[in-house]
Amino acid sequence: MKRDIYKHLEEWKLSPRRKPLILNGARQVGKTHALKYFGKAFYENVAYLNFEKDEKLAQYFEGTLDPKQLIQILSIHIEVEIKPLQTLLVLDEIQECPKALNSLKYFCEEANEFHIAAAGSLLGVKTARSEGFPVGKVNFLHMHPLTFFEFLNAVGHEKTRAFLEEYSTMDPFQNPLHEKLIQLLKVYFFVGGMPEAVAEYGKTGNLNIVREIQLEILSAYEKDFAKHAPPQELMKITTVWKQVHRQLAKENKKFIFSAIRKSARGRDYEDAIQWLADAGLIHKSHLVESPKFPLSAYADHHIFKIFLMDVGLLGAQSNLSARTVIDGNELFVEFKGSLTENYIAQELVATKNQVPYYWTSEGIAEVDFLIEEDHEICPLEIKAGSSQKKKSLLVYQQKYAPKKLVGASTLNLKLDGAIANYPLYFICRFFSKARSF
Repeated sequence: MKRDIYKHLEEWKLSPRRKPLILNGARQVGKTHALKYFGKAFYENVAYLNFEKDEKLAQYFEGTLDPKQLIQILSIHIEVEIKPLQTLLVLDEIQECPKALNSLKYFCEEANEFHIAAAGSLLGVKTARSEGFPVGKVNFLHMHPLTFFEFLNAVGHEKTRAFLEEYSTMDPFQNPLHEKLIQLLKVYFFVGGMPEAVAEYGKTGNLNIVREIQLEILSAYEKDFAKHAPPQELMKITTVWKQVHRQLAKENKKFIFSAIRKSARGRDYEDAIQWLADAGLIHKSHLVESPKFPLSAYADHHIFKIFLMDVGLLGAQSNLSARTVIDGNELFVEFKGSLTENYIAQELVATKNQVPYYWTSEGIAEVDFLIEEDHEICPLEIKAGSSQKKKSLLVYQQKYAPKKLVGASTLNLKLDGAIANYPLYFICRFFSKARSF
C-alpha cells in the first residue's frame, strides 16, 4: 500500500540535518510496514528489532549505550550486518525500552553515519520521557491514517488522484467526475483511513467486514488504555473516548463536561483528554475569539471540540449503517455533520500538520476552522450538505476582511464572489504544504 510518508522518509534519508528518526503515531496506522517498505526500497538491507516481541533486546542497553558496541551486539543478535549509510536500523516499539530511546542521543552525537528509525505509539513514548528523552537529538515524523488522496491510490484510482493533484484552476470539474468523487468520498467516510480497513475494502469491497475490523481496532485501543494509561486516569480516559461521537452529535459540537456527568468539571478530565490527544487518538480544536497570528496565543484552552483520529472509526463508534453509503448524500449530514467536520479536521492535521482552531461571534456566526497560512488567517466554513448559505463567512469578512474566504461542501469547485468553494474531496489541495527537515 503506497503511503505519502515514503517521500518524507526519503527526504529524511537525504537531509544534511538527518538525525535518528522517531516515527510517531497511534497503533495500527502502518508505522512498521512503512519503515520496512522504505528500508527495502532505499537501503541495501534492513535490520529490524522489536522490543515488544523480543524482551531480551532491552538487556543489551543495560550494560552500555556506546553506539559502536551496541551496533556490534545487535548485529550478532539478529545476524544482520549493520553498515553505515547502507543499512536501515529499525527499532520498533521503542517505548518498551527507555534506555534504547535514550541511546539515540549518543547515536546522533557519536555515530550519525548509522541510519536509525525508531517507531512507537505515543501511548508508550510519553511514559518513556521520564527516563531521559533525547531532546534535540532526533528528527520526528508523525504517521496518520490514510488521507482521502491516499485512499484513492489504495483502491485503484491513482490516475484520478494524479489529475486532482495537477488541477490548478477554479473551473468546476466535469459533472460525471464530480459525482464519481462524491461517491468515493462517501465510501471513505465509512471505511476511513486505517490501513487494515482500507486493504480489506480494496480487496473485497465488503463494508460489513470493514466494520468488524474497525470495531476490533476500537476494542484494541481500549485494551491499550489499561496497559499504558496512568491507573488513576484510566476510567476517565475510557469515558472521554466513548463520549466523542456523542459530543460531536450536538448542535455546536463544543465539548460539554456535564454531558459526561452532571457534576463533571473541566479540571477533572483535563489530564484524560490531553492523554488521548498526546496518544494521537483525538484532535482538539480550540475556540479563538480574536483571530490573530499566531492562533495558539489567542486560543481559549478551556473551550474546545474533540475529533476522532479517523472518520471511519467515528462511524463505527456511532454504529453508522453501511446503507448511508448508497442513500443519497445523507452521510454528509448524519449526526449534524459531525462526520464531515471530523474528516476536515483529520485532513488538516495529516496534510498541513496543523492544530485545528475555530471562531464564534456571540452566537451569531461560527467559522468551523481557522487555518494559518503565510502569516495570514484563512477562515474555512464547512457545509455538510449542498447548502449555499455562507452567513458565518460573511460575518467574519465584515469584522476582519481576510484575504481569503473558503467554503467546503458537496458542491462543485467554483468562485462565488470573494468565497472560493472547494468540494470536500478536493479540500486538501487548498491546505496541503510540503514538509522539510
